[in-house]
Amino acid sequence: MAGSINGRNFLTIVSVTILVGAEILGAALALGWALGGLLELPETWRQGLIAALLLLGAYGMYRFFRHATTVEPIRN
Repeated sequence: MAGSINGRNFLTIVSVTILVGAEILGAALALGWALGGLLELPETWRQGLIAALLLLGAYGMYRFFRHATTVEPIRN
């Protein structure tokens, strides 16, 4: 183990990840819905587009968390 958990950094990173993640996933959902409606896609394609964009948003959230833990390490 690298050391004990730094509670302050951990709380900061988790809080910011929740905030940024909600915005990223909300934007991905809205973009999928808007593009599906604009392009008049069938419902199945629209749902697939939304799912693909949500997966891309989840990956972005994961990358954000990984970068945040390098900037503010969780362990002392």
